[in-house]
Amino acid sequence: MQAQERLVFDRPKVLADIPTHYCPGCQHGVAHRLAAELIDEMKLAEKTICVTSIGCSVFLYNYLLVDSVEAPHGRAPATATGVKRSRPDKFVLTYQGDGDLASIGMAEIIHCANRGERVSVIFVNNTVYGMTGGQMAPTTLIGQKTTTCPAGRSREHEGMPIRMAELIAQLGGTAYSARAALNTVKNIRSAKKAMKKAFEVQTKGLGFGFVELLATCPTNWRLDPVKANERVAGEMIPYFPLGVFRDQTAPAKGPAEVEK
Repeated sequence: MQAQERLVFDRPKVLADIPTHYCPGCQHGVAHRLAAELIDEMKLAEKTICVTSIGCSVFLYNYLLVDSVEAPHGRAPATATGVKRSRPDKFVLTYQGDGDLASIGMAEIIHCANRGERVSVIFVNNTVYGMTGGQMAPTTLIGQKTTTCPAGRSREHEGMPIRMAELIAQLGGTAYSARAALNTVKNIRSAKKAMKKAFEVQTKGLGFGFVELLATCPTNWRLDPVKANERVAGEMIPYFPLGVFRDQTAPAKGPAEVEK
């Protein structure tokens, strides 16, 4: 007797059933999948408005079957603020890369978080400008070679890479800030949990939610996908530690717990 098959894995309804255009080994697709799963599971599809700006992240609107707005480069948080304030009944999500969010849009993301805008931000950090030519980003690691620092980033000339999740966590309006990675199954599961928390702080009206996702860019790193994943573990995570840096949904700790 043939055993009956049981479906244990399927495509989320809001994830478009089309071939991806991303480079082999790029993890934007993984981030898209997680966002789509959460939008389905949390029943947010009919009320979601995604805001993207310039960079590889902009193509999110090709893959998520929800309403979307394209913002100028770096201005997704400002656009999302306008969308949320005009339509507070909507779930507003921005999806941005490191050149977009941490360089051109640094002022926008800082003030959006500080005001405590009720939006959720997914920040994909692959330490390089992906779409526009592989230039150095604010998150480019010391020694990493890019088209604008071919000898490698130096602390003396370009300064240290910016740790965005920690920076956002310090701002008064931030309800949740965390960093996860997309290089292993275990880390992907943790990333989904962090993204869910960032979505929940918006749906519960608690404030601003932010998740940084460490991801690969094999093309601009000039590595194959396997070596790119190894770089996330060996170089990125040691400098950009994974974890939760602010969580206003967590139970308050008592004096004894704080001392520990």
